[in-house]
Amino acid sequence: MNRESPPKTVPRVSFEFFPPKTEKMEQSLWQAVQRLAPLAPSFVSVTYGAGGSTRERTHATVTRIQRETGVVAAAHLTCVAATRDEIDAVARTYWEAGIRHVVALRGDPPAAADGSGGLGGFGYRPFPGGYDYAADLVAGLKRVADFEISVAAYPEAHPEAASAAADLDNLKRKIDAGATRAITQFIFDNDAYFRFLDRTAAAGISVPIVPGILPVTNFTRTVEMAAKCGTTVPAWMADAFEGLDRDPETRHLVAATVVARQCRDLVRRGVGDLHFYTLNRADLTFAICHLLGVRAKLPATAGSP
Repeated sequence: MNRESPPKTVPRVSFEFFPPKTEKMEQSLWQAVQRLAPLAPSFVSVTYGAGGSTRERTHATVTRIQRETGVVAAAHLTCVAATRDEIDAVARTYWEAGIRHVVALRGDPPAAADGSGGLGGFGYRPFPGGYDYAADLVAGLKRVADFEISVAAYPEAHPEAASAAADLDNLKRKIDAGATRAITQFIFDNDAYFRFLDRTAAAGISVPIVPGILPVTNFTRTVEMAAKCGTTVPAWMADAFEGLDRDPETRHLVAATVVARQCRDLVRRGVGDLHFYTLNRADLTFAICHLLGVRAKLPATAGSP
């Protein structure tokens, strides 16, 4: 088989955004949303922080996406810094606004002044009166309304997990509580993902496990993120980006090639859904989707403010 030929099947795609912190960032976000919405994603999700203002921006962004684009929008909810009553109230507000899909996460603690916390979630402690962990949050959301619920999965185990087996047990608790899909931490090693699928199947987990895809824009930063998340960066990927730290144009072209190669391999091996962590940048994700055969199904609005 020619491994560089286009995949015979076209995957379904979904996209993740984060809420804007400034007016300029809001403009960039909407340019990204309008660029990617014509690809008719299965859904788009918007991340959720621990601060009150971040929650408000998430709510505004989620509802606006669904209202103005017609794309199914999913809201992130976490266990961090909120009581059960507060989280339930937010969930009811989403349901009343027509949002039916929630991404339920334990969440990471707010970064401490010394830089601890943040990505990877080290130092997490359940909030008094809140949902302790993601499985508890899933069960609580199901009591509020019949949400479609996605949860996180870690093919190479969560950095805080006692073991890979313990991490898999935690995923099963989330599924048993009512989650209907798992989305993985971003991956670069496809073989690790497929080994994980074998383990989830053996554990009796039958919901879709969607691989998370990170289009690389800054390789050095990506390596730092991967180290915090316990994600393997293959040697061939490091070789591809070697010497390009000060050559952004070439790096961008290499990134499209590298990620398209990864996605093609996943699709050829039977993966039907891909979830892209866009970082609110559309062009690289759009190019990769195009290479995978995902075509615009709505009037294009690229470049709209």
